[in-house]
Amino acid sequence: MSITSILKFVSSVGLVVFFLFLVPPIIGFFYNEDVFVYLLSMSSLFIINLSLFLILKDSPMTLGIKESIISVNFIWILLGIGGAIPMILYTHLDPASAFFEAVSGFTTTGASVYSDVESLPKSILFHRSLMHWIGGIGIIVLGVGLLPLLNPSGSMSLFKAESTGISMDKITPKIKDTANRIWAVYIIFTLLNFSLLWFFGMDGFDAINHAMSTISTGGFSTKNSSIGYFNSEAIIWVTTFFMIISGINFLSHIRFFKGDKMSYNTEEVKWYLFLITFLSLSMGLIHYFDTPEIITFHDSMMHAFFNISALATTTGFASTDYETWGQFALMISILAMIMSANSGSTAGGVKMIRYILFFKNIGLEMKRSLQPDVITSVFIDDRQIRPSIINAIFGFFALYILTLFILFMYLYARGYDFITAFSASVSMVGNIGPGLGEVGPTDNYGFFTWYDKIILSMAMIIGRLECYTVFMMLSRTFWKRF
Repeated sequence: MSITSILKFVSSVGLVVFFLFLVPPIIGFFYNEDVFVYLLSMSSLFIINLSLFLILKDSPMTLGIKESIISVNFIWILLGIGGAIPMILYTHLDPASAFFEAVSGFTTTGASVYSDVESLPKSILFHRSLMHWIGGIGIIVLGVGLLPLLNPSGSMSLFKAESTGISMDKITPKIKDTANRIWAVYIIFTLLNFSLLWFFGMDGFDAINHAMSTISTGGFSTKNSSIGYFNSEAIIWVTTFFMIISGINFLSHIRFFKGDKMSYNTEEVKWYLFLITFLSLSMGLIHYFDTPEIITFHDSMMHAFFNISALATTTGFASTDYETWGQFALMISILAMIMSANSGSTAGGVKMIRYILFFKNIGLEMKRSLQPDVITSVFIDDRQIRPSIINAIFGFFALYILTLFILFMYLYARGYDFITAFSASVSMVGNIGPGLGEVGPTDNYGFFTWYDKIILSMAMIIGRLECYTVFMMLSRTFWKRF
């Protein structure tokens, strides 16, 4: 194992991240906030990473499987610590709460410990949204853009270590070019979302913060009542649209911009859009027929599509308190939380492609039971899926459910009610943000103890890295073989 390679890569990522973290103090300066300590702390972290990088600049960097996995885990922990510092300094959070908020930001979970975000300094509000924006596309994808400058042979192994879903196909010969195009689309979507939110009535500060939170499928808002604060149908529909497209594989977006009109014609996208539509229509219709004297048909559908999209894409915004819509609405909300979005998107969770393969394989096994001599395979978009991928998916489900179960049992044993413990577990591991019960869309996570928050933070990281990348480090084979 090459310690210098790990440190060199981590410092290169830290250079970019803490350089971007110099922007929030500038925002605070324009709002006449005292940002000297903030600027000093972020500058210090930038200088530390720069010094480490310069010391190691002549050292060869080789990122194999072990180095890549260790780097990924190490970076998420360090970013949580670095991101927590401004909130400790300026909002008087204890270290555990600040670490929780920072990890929630970088993993784009969107769960918050703040009960009154509107009282926070502008610099801290921007800091929270910026953590979302950096973490949304994957902090390692940003690093992949730097890797060819340091070690061209290490890009693919690192990309696989952090990429979401069953695979991350390249659309250009070099992984660096693919990463750069992902970032280009990411920036374009952010600017388009910002422009439309600004056009429809948000001020510039709120618009850029919500655009960063939306495209990253994060969910941090500058308002206590989230998107519902703005009381604007246009803003709700714009945000719904951008949440949905942010939940689609970004490689499909790139292919679309390159002229491939069939880029969205995949089983994963079709099932994703169908389920969002089906769940939203079900939720909206039930709520409308239950309370026709209170809400119009349009408003019922608008809030249903918004909140289902927020849960399914793991964004976590809220336009209304859907917990008051009845048991059926809560059931649909849980289904949306479990559903998740596409692989290769900024969303967390299981990913739609895994569900498709899971159920196709079950159907195949049932067919084999009835017809033992049949020879067939699982196909996705007319492509045969290797048995090794199917095995990996079932292994992922096992680890994912095990993680959920352990976290749920811990929270339930701590005395939290069933629905709170269950939905918080799904929310943390799925990087969703809001849950139900005491962690519902109008509540926050501030009531948890400091050690609960540390455990919940670890669950968010495990979920973001999709279990394997974390649990591999617990294997003796990992340390002996590689």
